[in-house]
Amino acid sequence: MSSAKARGSEERRRKIAEQRAAQKRQQRRRKIVTWTVGGVLLAAVAGGGAFAVLSQKSASQIAGVRSFSGLGRNHVTGTVKYAQTPPVGGNHASVWLNCGIYNAPVPNENAVHSMEHGAVWITYRPSLPAADVSKLAAAVRGKAYTLLSPYPGLPAPVVASAWGKQLKLTDASDARLAKFVHTYAAGPQTPEPGAPCTGGTGTPTG
Repeated sequence: MSSAKARGSEERRRKIAEQRAAQKRQQRRRKIVTWTVGGVLLAAVAGGGAFAVLSQKSASQIAGVRSFSGLGRNHVTGTVKYAQTPPVGGNHASVWLNCGIYNAPVPNENAVHSMEHGAVWITYRPSLPAADVSKLAAAVRGKAYTLLSPYPGLPAPVVASAWGKQLKLTDASDARLAKFVHTYAAGPQTPEPGAPCTGGTGTPTG
């Protein structure tokens, strides 16, 4: 009788040990699954975040745009000799140029003041075909903080400038022009955000 009880007790201990071992194996499997899933999700989130950052960075970049710093901002009288053609900033006239479309060259000093207020200044060679000039006018017409004018001696057929930024283009249909306007018209580079681009000097035709 005692032998039977002993065998029964041993069998129960064996079953309990097996159950505990099975529970431990199940717990280990759960941890492994949790770690694996967590790692995959973390990698996906991190990867997605990196992709988003890279996408945002690439979206904010415009190929060919040059940046300039150390630009003066004093109000002066008379003609200013600028380092860039057309200028991208620097000392300028005390009155800004009204934004819009001009059919004749405009004074650098007034246009630079407009760029200080956030204007994008699109210039083109006077010899540019009329059809291309019309494309440029369409890119400016109705948009705030934009200027368009011919510019003798321009280093490229079309040049888009903002304060401290410049993009030279060979084609008026270049998609980068619209992106430049969208990015820099009253953009983050503006030294005096919120300042007007009307109420100054000049009578635009459009």
